[in-house]
Amino acid sequence: MAIITIEELAARLPPHQAIAGLDLGTKTIGLSVSDLGRRFATPRYVIRRVKFGVDAQALLAIAEKEKVGAFVIGLPVNMDGTEGPRCQATRAFVRNMGEKTEIPFVLWDERLSTVAAERVLIEMDVSRRKRAERIDSAAASFILQGALDRLALLGRGDAPAG
Repeated sequence: MAIITIEELAARLPPHQAIAGLDLGTKTIGLSVSDLGRRFATPRYVIRRVKFGVDAQALLAIAEKEKVGAFVIGLPVNMDGTEGPRCQATRAFVRNMGEKTEIPFVLWDERLSTVAAERVLIEMDVSRRKRAERIDSAAASFILQGALDRLALLGRGDAPAG
């Protein structure tokens, strides 16, 4: 499977399957997983990146264990809306994953997700060292929660077109 839109995901995804949120970094992949009702994103794992094949295997093993029906991956768009090298790397990762799995991917604008995640961790009085360990999965949670909220709107028919 390749890249689909959030609207296509809303139409295709069967009930009782989780959605995984991914924050793809150069050294780690932050991972968050929804509940089966797709209401809440919960930070889960941080995968230490090794090389693509190993990373893909780890991700797919987690997807199988967690009953993941789709991935929402953060697309690191620049603040002015342009796409730079990190967007290209994310798109390449998704293309390569498409050769290994039928699980669809939704690209999600992740602007400010890491900033928001860090603010929440600071408000929770998480130490600097622990924040460094948790920031990627927390950012993945922000990415996924945004997509879950959009899916909920689409399901109710409240979402504006476009």
